[in-house]
Amino acid sequence: MNDPVCHACRGTWPRQDHFIVDLGSSKAYLHDDQFFPGWTVVVLQRHATELFQLAPTERVQLIEEVSRVAAVLSLVYQAKKINYELLGNQLPHIHWHVIPRLAGDPAPMEPVWRVPHSPLLLAGSSLHDALTRLTDPLQRTG
Repeated sequence: MNDPVCHACRGTWPRQDHFIVDLGSSKAYLHDDQFFPGWTVVVLQRHATELFQLAPTERVQLIEEVSRVAAVLSLVYQAKKINYELLGNQLPHIHWHVIPRLAGDPAPMEPVWRVPHSPLLLAGSSLHDALTRLTDPLQRTG
């Protein structure tokens, strides 16, 4: 990573203790807020803010990595649907939010950003268990 001002490049976001796996051109992290179980962030390992800034092969590799994470999330969490978000307004660094939407979803027709809730923060063994559920299958599919 290479922008000294960017939180992703500096390693201050996402939280390092939420690291799941190195995917190649990106890394996967469990999102801080697990109100939507399995919410994962896939962060490009170099600084870029737009997909068109990536070489075609790099763009394809990133999409394949996002798809790989989505497939594992779907299987592990028995998701009814996977949501994908690539925004960058608040953090201008390419990162995908990959969010499994489950059968008991409190607002299945709404994007997660519009669902009022208190963040569900995992720690200790709960965080470790959530990470392990994803790390093992993602390492096997690599």
